[in-house]
Amino acid sequence: MKLEVDRVTKRYGATTALDGLSLHLASARVMVLIGPSGGGKSTLLRVLGGLETADEGTVQVNDHRLIADPAALQAYRRQNGFLFQQFNLFPHMSARRNITLPLEKVHGHPPDKALQLAEQALGRFGLLEHADKLPAQLSGGQQQRVGIARAVAFSPEVLFLDEPTSALDPEMTAEVLELIQELAEAGQDIILSTHEMGFARAVADQVAFVAAGKIEEFRPPAELFGAPESALCQRFLSRVMRY
Repeated sequence: MKLEVDRVTKRYGATTALDGLSLHLASARVMVLIGPSGGGKSTLLRVLGGLETADEGTVQVNDHRLIADPAALQAYRRQNGFLFQQFNLFPHMSARRNITLPLEKVHGHPPDKALQLAEQALGRFGLLEHADKLPAQLSGGQQQRVGIARAVAFSPEVLFLDEPTSALDPEMTAEVLELIQELAEAGQDIILSTHEMGFARAVADQVAFVAAGKIEEFRPPAELFGAPESALCQRFLSRVMRY
C-alpha cells in the first residue's frame, strides 16, 4: 500500500477538520491512526477511502488519484471495504443476506456467486451457524464480525476501519482485534483508526498520530510508542497508556 497526501484541507462549515495535512507512505501493509477525539482521524480515513473529498490538496492511494468526480469516486469505493463504529447492518435481513445484497447490487455478482462468496466469508469468520439470524439475535462481537465479513467478501484492495471496537465490551473487543490481526497477517492492506494502543503497537507497520487536523508524528510503532518526539504525542500517550 502506498499513499501520497499533500497539504489536504477539509472543512465542515466553520470547523477545519484537516488543516494542510500531508502524509507520504512508500510501502506498508497496515497503517494505524491514533490521536485525540476530534483530531481528524475519522475525516482523514474518510478522505483516503473516497467517502469525502478534500477542499484543498491532493490525495493518491496506490495508483488512484482521488478527484472530485462522482463516477470515479464510486468506482474507487467499490474496490475497497469499509467498517465503522456502528455495525450498520440491515436490521431486517439475515447475516447472510447482509453480505449477499451488496455483492449483488454494488459489485454486480449474480445471486449464486454472491451466495458462494458470502458462505466463504461467513465460514472464514466462524459465522456459518449464525447465517440465518437477524442482527438483533447476534452479540455485538458477532455483528461486527458480520460487518467485517461483508467488507472483505469481495477481496477489497484496502480495508478501511474507523474505531471498529468502540461499541464493544472488552471481551468482544479482543475477539474483533484478533480477527483484524489475522486479516493483516493474511495479506490484507488495512488503514484503521483506534484507541487501542496495544493493538496499534502490535499490528501496525506505520502509526500516524493525528491531532488538530495535522499529522504530528508518523513512524514505525516501536519508535513512536517508545520515544515520541512531539509534545502533543508525548502528552497523549502519557494519558492513554497510564493504566
